[in-house]
Amino acid sequence: MRRLAAVVLLVAGTAAGRVALADCAAILQHELPALRSTETVDLCERFAGKPLLIVNTASFCGFTPQFKGLEAVYQQYRAQGLEILGVPSNDFRQEAAQTDKVAEVCFVDYGVTFTMTAPQRITGPNAHPLYQALSDSAGQPPGWNFHKYLLDREGRVTGSFASQVAPDDPALTKAIELAL
Repeated sequence: MRRLAAVVLLVAGTAAGRVALADCAAILQHELPALRSTETVDLCERFAGKPLLIVNTASFCGFTPQFKGLEAVYQQYRAQGLEILGVPSNDFRQEAAQTDKVAEVCFVDYGVTFTMTAPQRITGPNAHPLYQALSDSAGQPPGWNFHKYLLDREGRVTGSFASQVAPDDPALTKAIELAL
């Protein structure tokens, strides 16, 4: 048993600020490569215990201007603990082929400061395990770009919002405020 505990500590990390896997919701037990970085985003380390809005994004979509609204929501609620995770995807064929262009759209064109990952598969059998778990928990996969999943502080999916739901939509705002 002692050896198993040592393995769990080794995997979960022992540095201050790291979250033990036992304290992290299963849906967050994933890593994703950060956008335009050699680092990865450890979802447990970064988001455990915080309300989290996860959004699949695309650079060349009619909903791409939602980046501005998402950033406004992040600025409004981040002091209360809200985090946003943007996950670019070309599953709907509207994402740039080069990650430099994806980063330019996010960081330069829209001034995004919330966490963005490198492009991922989000639908179908090759979807990233995070998106498989989100789809299973919500009972639906993303139907298009800028689909939003809201997780509460315990990592439970408490809302799934279609692309047409703008970041400042009252239904989404109410759900975020309840999650805070």
